Amino acid sequence: MTALGFLYPGHSAEDDYPRIEQLLGSDIRLQVVHTDIGEDAHRVDALLEMGSADRLAAGVEELRLSGAEAVVWACTSGSFVYGWQGAHDQVRTLALTAGLPASSTSFAFAHAVGELGAKRVAIGATYPDDVAGLFSTFLADGGFEVLSVRGAGIITAAEVGTWGEGEVLALARAADRPEAEVVLLPDTALHTASFLPSLEAALGKPVLTANQVTVWEALRLADRRVHAPGLGTLFTRERPVQA
Repeated sequence: MTALGFLYPGHSAEDDYPRIEQLLGSDIRLQVVHTDIGEDAHRVDALLEMGSADRLAAGVEELRLSGAEAVVWACTSGSFVYGWQGAHDQVRTLALTAGLPASSTSFAFAHAVGELGAKRVAIGATYPDDVAGLFSTFLADGGFEVLSVRGAGIITAAEVGTWGEGEVLALARAADRPEAEVVLLPDTALHTASFLPSLEAALGKPVLTANQVTVWEALRLADRRVHAPGLGTLFTRERPVQA
């Protein structure tokens, strides 16, 4: 059994995690602990507070008791808002607090794009334009070429969590560019776990979404690779791992 821990802010699309666990089809358990979201707002000051060390530390003990082998801060905006170096500091502090390998969804995106061998990306973000631009800057600082950024202007995670497949697909299509090698859909408040094959079929290229890459990153930290085509191209990069 491999137990993986996730610190998830508030309540929006956390039901993606049991869905992903089911699709993994192996001896992997995904433990989600909810952190205090504070003010539900895609606004820089609120996001900085959401990702503060104290808020993350509050959920660490529960994950430790669950037997988690690694922990990921399951929030994109609450990590990239700190910038490339600040997000590294955030993860380092989390690792020291938990006594476990740690990462965040922002770094999960960077590592997953690298896993796909891609450099040119398009971003379809639920956020307002200024926050979406910070994700673009984060990726650029990580060495990737951002070809387009499409923001949806949504302020709250609660609203993002109401989106269905139609809205998600429309955002992905609006963001895509022919020369983009992969389309990124940040925001762990966005339901995507059930839509990945249809998104990739519609766009004809890999699509990376926040909860998908967050789980992949935790598996990477635990040195597990699982073949799960239902979770998109990212989960077909390695030979199947037998449970």
